[in-house]
Amino acid sequence: MSEGNVAADELRLLIERIERLEEEKKAIADDVKDVYAEAKARGYDTKTMRAIVRLRKMEKHARDEAEALLETYKAALGLA
Repeated sequence: MSEGNVAADELRLLIERIERLEEEKKAIADDVKDVYAEAKARGYDTKTMRAIVRLRKMEKHARDEAEALLETYKAALGLA
């Protein structure tokens, strides 16, 4: 019986940690949203900013590959 109580306590603590982290994640997401709103108010294009953030997360070789593929597709469609 003691093991069941320990497991239940441990599970409850883990769930509570997850809940706290989810709250923090939402707060951070709200902060990011606010920064994009501020950027938009200052005249920046937030769609382009999001693309830049996404590119900066990528490793250089993956970014180079994606850009080369985009250029290939654009050329094939007469957009280059």
